[in-house]
Amino acid sequence: MPYSPTVRRRRLSSLLRRLRQDAGLHADEVARRLEWTASKLTRMERNEWKLPSVRDVRDLLDVYGVTDPSLREAVIALAREARQRGWWEEYKDVFLVGALPEFETEASEIRAFQALLVPGLLQTPDYAAAVFRGGGRAIDDAKVRRRVEARMARQQIFERNDPPVFRAVIDEAALAKHVGGADVMRKQILHIADMATRSHIDVHVVPNGMGAHAALDNPFTILRFATPEDPSLVHVGTVAGDLFLEKTDDVRSYTLAYDHVRASALSADASLAYLAELADRFR
Repeated sequence: MPYSPTVRRRRLSSLLRRLRQDAGLHADEVARRLEWTASKLTRMERNEWKLPSVRDVRDLLDVYGVTDPSLREAVIALAREARQRGWWEEYKDVFLVGALPEFETEASEIRAFQALLVPGLLQTPDYAAAVFRGGGRAIDDAKVRRRVEARMARQQIFERNDPPVFRAVIDEAALAKHVGGADVMRKQILHIADMATRSHIDVHVVPNGMGAHAALDNPFTILRFATPEDPSLVHVGTVAGDLFLEKTDDVRSYTLAYDHVRASALSADASLAYLAELADRFR
């Protein structure tokens, strides 16, 4: 499975903080020994760095008394991996730093709820283009194509040998909007139905008749990872950019909201039938 430098950097920050605590050292003492500013170490431990220095990591391991060769090599390997370029670097003009694709790449399970749009990982190129042009925004065709290309690149995680489990709950309101016109919507809905036949993808529709539910106005994505060293996190898209929540209480709250809205949705089989019905409405 391809790895994400962003996820590895997050893991490295957590590991270095734990090694310092295990050594019984205060951050100020470590900084004094290495002749660093205290803020430098704080940024490292808070994952506020962008390109970890392998030399700095080695120096920290020396101060923390880490002599086990296998542990040292594992930590240094993390530092090296965290310095690599992710595929999204090719789309710096599209993705913000710390964007969702950086975490999707290494996620083992992705759970998403969308109220007004089809989840990006399930969008067709025509639908995505219509979203980017939404409301007649002044954006030229070249930029639209570029954004669509980047969105399709995100979906390549489903084509690898060990794809993540993807569980999407979509409000019918997102499927009833005429985004791009009737033909675009019909093909989009049929695409969702087709993707939902894959063993690692579940799609559940919340029909309009269900009324209000636990996540009515709050689209979000929960990402889980294969190793306990990478705790789950929540992504919430905002007008100002991507917001990531990592605190245990926040993840628990969104997980509960997801479970509630999932309980309001149709079963996987019933959702497939409902998608076919919705597609027929756009004929």
